Amino acid sequence: MKKHKVIEIAGTVPHVGFLGPGHTARTLISSNQFQIRDPFILLMDDLLDLPGGPPVGGPHPHAGFETVTLVIQGDEKVFETGSLELMTAGKGVIHSEVITTQTRLRILQLWLVLPLAKRWEEPFLQKLPLEKVPKVKGSFGEIRIYSGSSQGLVSPLRHHTPFMLVEYNLNAGASVLDQIPKGYNTFIYVLSGSLSAGGTKLEEGQVGWLDILEDSSDNEIWLDTAEQKAHFILCGGQPQHAPIVANGPFIGITRDDIVRLYDQYHNGEIPHLDNLNESSKLIH
Repeated sequence: MKKHKVIEIAGTVPHVGFLGPGHTARTLISSNQFQIRDPFILLMDDLLDLPGGPPVGGPHPHAGFETVTLVIQGDEKVFETGSLELMTAGKGVIHSEVITTQTRLRILQLWLVLPLAKRWEEPFLQKLPLEKVPKVKGSFGEIRIYSGSSQGLVSPLRHHTPFMLVEYNLNAGASVLDQIPKGYNTFIYVLSGSLSAGGTKLEEGQVGWLDILEDSSDNEIWLDTAEQKAHFILCGGQPQHAPIVANGPFIGITRDDIVRLYDQYHNGEIPHLDNLNESSKLIH
């Protein structure tokens, strides 16, 4: 095995999100970076502190990719802390995110490219509640495996594009080893605290991108904390080398796909997630 190292550190700047005041957003990955971030199209860190009142959000479509939503801090009503939802938008689906009551949330939302052969799959939904998430606890803290494998455990989550997503809550003075499949494009995002990743220090709000190693089936990364606790995610995915055209809520292969998808949406031809057959919903 070879040891991974951090080759790039990117900062994040908070800004007002699309829901307006009370929505603080950080853009960690944007679609114009896809060629170097493949298979990741978009990653947002959204903090919502909304007073309630007139509805914000609403029904909107997606197509051509998968969304992964990890709830860092939930409202314990609609959004459970520690839960994850994966939606395969595929050939097109509408879903609703309407907020009318006082709400405080922190969620990470990741867009994953679909392979060309799977770009227009039937839409389906998976929900992984916290109690179903494989996890390891010890004097080092807690590690949760949402996708892929880590620490000898395998997540039940299914996906078309292979990726790993592991959340760490490490105590001060912890040292853990993880393995990353060869060829994965991988990053660490620090939610709070600080850590050393492969010998490089990462602070809260920073994204550390690792080198891509192709030489063996798995490669190692050492994750260490010193005087502080650290809360962070490790996320890696298999590049698909597939073309994308990004426009609003849609990811196409060509511009013609974008035109077609908007036409289908405006003509009422894209189904709502709530109206899918139960066979199109895989709930863990």
